[in-house]
Amino acid sequence: MLTPEFRDPAPRGLCTDCGVSRLKDPRACGKACQFIAPDYPALEKAVHGRARGTGDETFFGPFKAMHRARMVAPAEGAQWTGITTALAADLLTRGRVDAVLTMVPDDADRWRPKPALITEASDMARARGMRMGYAPLLALLEEAQAQGFNRLAVIGIPCQIYALRALEADLGLERLYVIGTPCSDNTTTENFHRFLALLDEAPETITYLEFRADYQVELRFTDGRQRLIPFLSLPISDLPRDFFPLTCRTCVDYTNSLADITVGYMGGEGGQWLLVRNARGAEMLAGLGDRIQLQTPGSAGKRANAVKGFIANTARAAGGLPLRRMPDWLRPIVSWLQPRIGPRGLEFARTRIEMKAAETILHLRREEPAKMKNMIPDHVWKVAAPYDLTPQDGERASKTDD
Repeated sequence: MLTPEFRDPAPRGLCTDCGVSRLKDPRACGKACQFIAPDYPALEKAVHGRARGTGDETFFGPFKAMHRARMVAPAEGAQWTGITTALAADLLTRGRVDAVLTMVPDDADRWRPKPALITEASDMARARGMRMGYAPLLALLEEAQAQGFNRLAVIGIPCQIYALRALEADLGLERLYVIGTPCSDNTTTENFHRFLALLDEAPETITYLEFRADYQVELRFTDGRQRLIPFLSLPISDLPRDFFPLTCRTCVDYTNSLADITVGYMGGEGGQWLLVRNARGAEMLAGLGDRIQLQTPGSAGKRANAVKGFIANTARAAGGLPLRRMPDWLRPIVSWLQPRIGPRGLEFARTRIEMKAAETILHLRREEPAKMKNMIPDHVWKVAAPYDLTPQDGERASKTDD
């Protein structure tokens, strides 16, 4: 496993440090960056053979199949049951790739991500679990080429995968498999440690954190304890206004639509949510055989009121995190009701996509209005339209049929 050091990045605005600015030619950012002028229809057609269609593809991007899934034998140390790392390990075992480009924990901080090139299937266990922070994943592309790795698998979040796809034709790879995870808003590792300190008196003992689709955050501890915190009880008001950077508040690809297969939780109802997007994604899933259990995703509840409330809170927050206006006595009641009558399964996923679309428009309109016409793809405007969030003068590069 290779985890080399990197030179400092070239300075960039609206940057999540995907690694492109650390390459020999940092000018590639101009072509590759999701936050400059993304062209999702062109890249979706290049990757999947077509751009996204209507219905759920408007929300989630192109896909061939969707599943609710779990590994039959959950992997120890996995964030869920280990599907993502199992897919990559299987590619190595079958000799389909020379290496997997992914993240592992920093030696000194379990929560800090560190890019790695993994060449042995057994080492994929190092990549299990969630990390929070920025790490220059794509800077290792040059190291992979230097090592003679021409068949790669990459596990990444949307801003990394968009840049990878934008540069793919120039990489000269013989084969590329892309496993994407939805991004649930990133922040610095230092900010994340502050968040953990607000959740528990002994944050250093927290070994696991997950935002679950049942409206609760799950914590696990070194002594084996588990704790659930309802979303409405999280100390959001105690976080700094810039806890999430503008890049994450204006992400237009929550579901990683340019991956071959997306593995997340939003539509999983307690399991994981798989979107098989093309033939390479289907090949990867087939490689797991009977080691993985697949079911049809469910959908329940209605999202409109939740999204409208989120939009109102985001607008009132004036650029910061959405405000909490609910009285303390009411929060336990609503926390009990949400997983029972709120959006669940695919409706929960649609809710989050509509919230992200609204957030993108509101934050860019307030902080970077000149960038809106280039940064916001048509599919985001379509998702936001039912909530009267439509382009104002100068906010859209050209008119298209909706």
